[in-house]
Amino acid sequence: MSQSDEERIRAAYRLAKERYAELGVDTDRAMDALSKIALSLHCWQGDDLAGFEAGDKQLGGGLATTGNYPGKARNASELRADLDLTYSLIPGDHRLSLHAMYAETGSRRVERDALLPEYFTGWVDWAREQHHGLDFNPSLFSHPLAASGFTLSSYDERTRRFWVDHCIACRKIGAYFGRELGTACVTNIWIPDGYKDTPVDRSAPRRLLEQSLDRILEEKIDPHLNLDAVEPKLFGLGSESYVTGSHEFYIGYAQSRGILLTLDSGHFHPTETIADKISALLLFLDQLLLHVSRGVRWDSDHVVVFNDDLQAIALEVVRSRALDRIHIGLDYFDASINRIAAWTIGARSTLRALLVALLEPTERLRELEVAGDFTRRLALEEEVKALPASAVWEHYCLGQNVPVGMAAMDAIREYEQRVLLNR
Repeated sequence: MSQSDEERIRAAYRLAKERYAELGVDTDRAMDALSKIALSLHCWQGDDLAGFEAGDKQLGGGLATTGNYPGKARNASELRADLDLTYSLIPGDHRLSLHAMYAETGSRRVERDALLPEYFTGWVDWAREQHHGLDFNPSLFSHPLAASGFTLSSYDERTRRFWVDHCIACRKIGAYFGRELGTACVTNIWIPDGYKDTPVDRSAPRRLLEQSLDRILEEKIDPHLNLDAVEPKLFGLGSESYVTGSHEFYIGYAQSRGILLTLDSGHFHPTETIADKISALLLFLDQLLLHVSRGVRWDSDHVVVFNDDLQAIALEVVRSRALDRIHIGLDYFDASINRIAAWTIGARSTLRALLVALLEPTERLRELEVAGDFTRRLALEEEVKALPASAVWEHYCLGQNVPVGMAAMDAIREYEQRVLLNR
């Protein structure tokens, strides 16, 4: 970046800072707060959720990727190299969310119920060196024992036992991450279980799921090392009529067991947004995990963009004064565009939305609301929308030593030509 460009960004920021100060907003404080937010990027965007298990397999569990953009990571080393570039383009210090199927076992086939921390030492060494925290996810799909469409709620006891043991192993791996890296790992359980057509008995699978989860969580783990989360869903491919782990089931389970509930922005009805649910659930749950996605046609997992839904989520997180109680992760996979760009665009959009929320004169708006002056509240909300948040965002990127604007794409395109197209 030229010196004149830097001077332009700083000059624009000075004007923006003055404008926000007129409304009682400290832009420096907002940027400082944003710098403390760690997004958890999802490893599966880099290789289309293929993982590194020995042997060929098909993506299952109602999951699918579309597109065949060149340069997909073929092994952990390539995936980590792609992530290194991605993190260098995103302001702040961030985390990585791993799936169990990204274990590094060499050419040896290790069953998922036998996974050990030693198969993730490469990830821990990398995370320590790059100053990333790690989060974790059991992989209850793309496996012969998930082919029936049921895992933890299967009527087959052997199948349930296998997946229970897998999740127990994953909690121990999560604790290993927390111990080695000094930051608690969020281990999130999602299952694909459900029926394509209407079942006769809705209760029995949920009783089995409850029993399975209780066995998984039986061993207490220091929450400074590992935090447990469960993720509901409305419906999925192959489970259109019934999902065992519904929203209602997991809200009750998380609240009664004192664990985290995961809200995935693609897992609800297309007319719903998770923003309104945050303040309600925080009254009864200590912490939440958000999976930020974009469902064009329900849970289609498109790259997150700076749209109304994303801004509503960010505003609610900030307005709820819950930044220390909410873990924010990304969850989408798009193989139709450059995968590093997908990570970068989604993460930067999420951070930009959070910055805009932090720049809102929330206390002034709250005062007007309490006073019953809804007219002035609405007028101020509209006025805020036109404030120069972009000038603050560019100044924040400059201060964090990451590319400003489309310069991030220039770095991605150079890497694509030099590395991705040669894979």
